[in-house]
Amino acid sequence: MEHEADGAVVARLWEGDVSALGTLYDRYGSLVYAIAMKGFRRVSEAEDLTQEIFLILMRTRSYNPSRGSLASYLTTLTRSRVIDRLRAQSTQYKYLKQWHQRQLGVDETTPMKHITQQEHRALVRQALTTLKAQQREVLELSYYEGHSQRDIAERLGVPLGTVKSWARRGLVQLRKQLEVLREDLL
Repeated sequence: MEHEADGAVVARLWEGDVSALGTLYDRYGSLVYAIAMKGFRRVSEAEDLTQEIFLILMRTRSYNPSRGSLASYLTTLTRSRVIDRLRAQSTQYKYLKQWHQRQLGVDETTPMKHITQQEHRALVRQALTTLKAQQREVLELSYYEGHSQRDIAERLGVPLGTVKSWARRGLVQLRKQLEVLREDLL
C-alpha cells in the first residue's frame, strides 16, 4: 500500500476515522515520546504528554499542512507543552517549599530584611488611611483577608463593577500616596 500523505491522514482523523489516529501514532509517536522524555526524563510524564499531544491533534484541528510538515508541528507542540509543564512544576515546587518552610517555622529573612518589611507594611498602612472608606475596605478585604472581588461585592451588597472601580481607584491612589511617602523618606 502506498504511503498516504500526512495531511490526508489528518483530514481522515478530523472526519472521525479513528484508525487514522493509529496511523499517525505509528508514524510520529516515537518522535513525540522522545522529545517528551528528553524534557521530563520520566517515563510516566513522557507517556502522558505523548497521549495528550495526539488528543490535541485530534480535537483542536490546529494543524495546517500548508504551514509546514506534521513532524514540525508535533515537535513544536510537544516542546511547548514540555516547557509549560516544567514551568508549572517549578512554580508549584516553589510554593510547596515556601508552604513547607512556614509549617516548620523556618524563617529565612535576615534581621535587615525583616525591618525593611516592617517599614513597608507601615508605609502601606499609612497610605491606606488616605483612601476613601469604600476603597480602603475593598483593598483590605482583598489583600489582607484574601476575598475575591465577587465575594466582596456580595458581602458589601454592591454590584461587582462598583467593587472593581473602587479597587482600581484605590490602587491608583495608593500608588500615588506610596510614591509621595517614599520621596519624603529619601
